Amino acid sequence: MSVTNDKLIQVKDLKKHYNKGAIKALDGVSLDINKGDVMVIIGPSGSGKSTFLRSLNLLEVPTSGQIIFEGVDITQKKGPDGKKLDIDKHRQKMGMVFQHFNLFPHKTILQNMTLAPMKVKGVPQAEAEAKAIELLDRVGLADRAGAYPIQLSGGQKQRVAIVRALAMEPDVMLFDEPTSALDPEMVGEVLDVMKRLARNGMTMAVVTHEMGFAREVGNRVVFMDEGKILEEGTPWAVFNNPQNPRLQDFLSKVL
Repeated sequence: MSVTNDKLIQVKDLKKHYNKGAIKALDGVSLDINKGDVMVIIGPSGSGKSTFLRSLNLLEVPTSGQIIFEGVDITQKKGPDGKKLDIDKHRQKMGMVFQHFNLFPHKTILQNMTLAPMKVKGVPQAEAEAKAIELLDRVGLADRAGAYPIQLSGGQKQRVAIVRALAMEPDVMLFDEPTSALDPEMVGEVLDVMKRLARNGMTMAVVTHEMGFAREVGNRVVFMDEGKILEEGTPWAVFNNPQNPRLQDFLSKVL
């Protein structure tokens, strides 16, 4: 896995408050994600992990702080050229995979795959379909291109959701608990796809409860609780030599 010091995303003092500050979902998070990083974010439910991940492409609009993506502060209304910031343009470079697959039920798998490249990027239909079949083949689902989502298992749908995001050729992939809605026997097939992505150098930020994945595939593990980053380090350091008492307590319950 090639990891660089090229900062792809810089997060500075990010805060997200609700109820006039009574609830601090994010309470001053600062973090860099470098090209090639596989950053795994762990922590108890309600710790701010998903809020943080969804803030990276402004699905959650932060209360304050900065998110600098590829040199542009996307929390600003205007870009460096003084024109209105086109957040959708930046979102195109961030693939996002959620717990639930968000596939269009009335469209075939192939149509689900080609919709965004054709509509958003103007890719010709034949080219979009060829790319979609190639991506589906990569995850063992080329023979399901004509099927509808209802005809697929949960693991198959999630594999489609991953390659659908890849069809936009993003610079970073954001995964928000991608296996938590799956039956246990389907988790492995989705994690295998993510492992292959990591091996091929895709920059990834992953919120997950899968500690085995964090330990095996991540190059950085971030532990969050109560909207703050309490510890960050290599998988070995975080799992074998945790420093923060809250992290120690958390790991004693999940490992």
